[in-house]
Amino acid sequence: MLSIGKSLFNRRFSDFISTGIRAFHTSQVRSSDALFNHVDTPENNPDTPFEFTKENLARIDAIVANYPVGHEAAAIMPVLDIAQRQHGWLPISAMNKVAEVLKVTPMRIYEVATFYTMYMRNPVGKYNVQICTTTPCMLCGSEDIKQAIMKNLGIKVGETTPDKQFSLSEVECLGACVNAPMVQINDDYYEDLKVSDMEEILEDLKAGKKPKAGPRSSRFACEPLGGLTSLSTPPTGPGFGVRSDL
Repeated sequence: MLSIGKSLFNRRFSDFISTGIRAFHTSQVRSSDALFNHVDTPENNPDTPFEFTKENLARIDAIVANYPVGHEAAAIMPVLDIAQRQHGWLPISAMNKVAEVLKVTPMRIYEVATFYTMYMRNPVGKYNVQICTTTPCMLCGSEDIKQAIMKNLGIKVGETTPDKQFSLSEVECLGACVNAPMVQINDDYYEDLKVSDMEEILEDLKAGKKPKAGPRSSRFACEPLGGLTSLSTPPTGPGFGVRSDL
């Protein structure tokens, strides 16, 4: 009896799927080397000292003033960014302080901070190197760039150099696909990279220099490497292509 019922269920389920009424799928697995959950450590726990500076409190007031009264939670992302820039990374005590300042529950803050990989919930080096390995970058050689970084710094993905100067993380699309492969170091994008470019950037940072951000190729931004393929002549005037009798 059980086998008959199972067979009938399988047949009906197959018929249901074939009708195209509804598609069944699983959620995409999040690709990140960061954990969702928080684990207390000596440097990251609710008692880790954190207080906003007077200047940053003034900045927060200006940001919150952009939103209607009662909607202070809309400022969570920029206020988290202020906290991270002040501290260098985002300990849970800073998240709790953001919740206090914005008058929301701490869970509202944790939800945002664990969703976006832009928030560093553990200590990072002075130079936070984020290598993009999504498909366009991967096809253009991001693996070679990643290997060059690890060799130059002597660390693996997810690690920080002993002198706390460099951290390395592997991230998903940073939105510069046309200029692949690329890395983000702190607030700067370095694009159209070759291994030699990456090594030069790292050596400049080690020497205290500020490498020029942007494409390392001959292009200015993300225009075609082979030259413009459209808008290559001055625009035509009014009436171009319109019948003379109209």
